[in-house]
Amino acid sequence: MSCFSWINYFIFDRIKHKQVIIFMRPLKIIVLAKQVPDTRHVGPDAMKPDGTVNRGKLATVFNPDDLHALELALNIKDRVPGTEVTILTMGPQKAADIIREGYYRGVDNGIMISDRRFGGADTLATSYTIVQGIKKIADYDLILGGRQAIDGDTAQVGPQCADKLNIPQVTYVEEILEITAIGIIAKRRLEKGIETVSAPFPCLITVHGSSPKCRSRHAKNVMKYKYARSKTELRSSDELLLSLHEKRPFLTIPEWSVEDIEADVEKIGLSGSPTKVKSVESIVLTASEAKVLSSSNADIEGMIKELIEHHTIG
Repeated sequence: MSCFSWINYFIFDRIKHKQVIIFMRPLKIIVLAKQVPDTRHVGPDAMKPDGTVNRGKLATVFNPDDLHALELALNIKDRVPGTEVTILTMGPQKAADIIREGYYRGVDNGIMISDRRFGGADTLATSYTIVQGIKKIADYDLILGGRQAIDGDTAQVGPQCADKLNIPQVTYVEEILEITAIGIIAKRRLEKGIETVSAPFPCLITVHGSSPKCRSRHAKNVMKYKYARSKTELRSSDELLLSLHEKRPFLTIPEWSVEDIEADVEKIGLSGSPTKVKSVESIVLTASEAKVLSSSNADIEGMIKELIEHHTIG
């Protein structure tokens, strides 16, 4: 392939879409994704007596903001020929579902960081663990992740990873406007408007929920990867599936332990988590009374004052 075949100058209706690619090589992209409890369908057993989430009683889903990050990565892959997308997740064995979902939608590689010793990690220990995984991957231009996870809403892990890797970060990204050989120009969605910023490679981006929704599974990819399993999952598999994995090694999801990522055991899991829960308050919402308000300014103003006094808002 000639060098000019990589020196592509794509203009996607610049006036209408404002997307420009001036690029000379494929990108290496890592997508950070998390499996979270589905808090959108909470039943009576969703909470433990101590007020914490009963994860065993809740179905798990692909974190919504991370799906937006995945779509942004796949969009870049569509726009820049030869780009490779790797999805990286940290969690228990069930988190292998996240890797499979990534495969179904078009990612090239999937890696799972899983070890009992990672359990109980706060954002500091989580970001350290993820960064160790990223360092093992080593070759990357762009790291994408969702703005935040619905089970914590801290929005801390992405920025902490960028800080530990000592690379630029751009948060609240809604769209990648331009890609060049040295970096990107992105549109950020802020509370009071938008902001256009640039960042050099390598950099980390957290993606806002206002960005395009993730594409659906591709039937061809589902057929190709439906038997993808992690090494731990294979231990309880039948001979037929084991034989299939011997013939098709790409179906085996890499599974990294503490030793694989060369992590310091004092910086992972509970031992590496300085965040301590002082107390937990279970709030039960019950309808004890109801008020009927008119559309008058006085009634609305009175309602707002009452909500502020009870610390419901403000």
